[in-house]
Amino acid sequence: MSVQPWGEPGPGHEYGHGREPGRHGHGHGYGPDRRPLVGWQPAAVPAPSPQDAMRAGHADRDRTVDVLKAAFAEGRLSVQEYEQRHEAAAGAQTYGQLAALVADLPVGPMVTPAPAGPPVPATFLPAAPPPARPTSVLAVVSLVSSLMFLSLPAVVTGHIARSQIRQRNMDGDWAAVLGLVIGYMGSAFWTLLILAGIA
Repeated sequence: MSVQPWGEPGPGHEYGHGREPGRHGHGHGYGPDRRPLVGWQPAAVPAPSPQDAMRAGHADRDRTVDVLKAAFAEGRLSVQEYEQRHEAAAGAQTYGQLAALVADLPVGPMVTPAPAGPPVPATFLPAAPPPARPTSVLAVVSLVSSLMFLSLPAVVTGHIARSQIRQRNMDGDWAAVLGLVIGYMGSAFWTLLILAGIA
């Protein structure tokens, strides 16, 4: 008998050592003690992972058999190797067992699930930058007025600006404070100057 790429036996193929299936109990590449005549061993595979222990389904075994068929058709596997791996694929229960059968072959449709990394705790995630706050226009007006020795407008707009900044969560408090300080100093200066002129 011979084995076609899809695993069906055909007429005219002899098994190992020239014996036919009916002689000495040999068949499908096995000896009288049911051990393979040509001992195929799974190729070395990486250390087992949690995915290797996942249960395989019919579709996973079918994909593995497809890889074996392609390898047999391309001459990468002998008849006995294909038979042994095909039988092992039919009885495989986990992804690790299926992966061992095609570890030394160019794997096409046979895939294993991608390892899912542990979720990153929110503590270690990069913090989102805080939204930019608008700057109070009145705070800028207060500062500019104080620098132009317009003390009264600087003081008035400074107080209004600080009130808006607290209510609307705006930026520019430093400008309002600076405008108030310079404005009050300017008011004191002008007051003293007026009083000195009167005296």
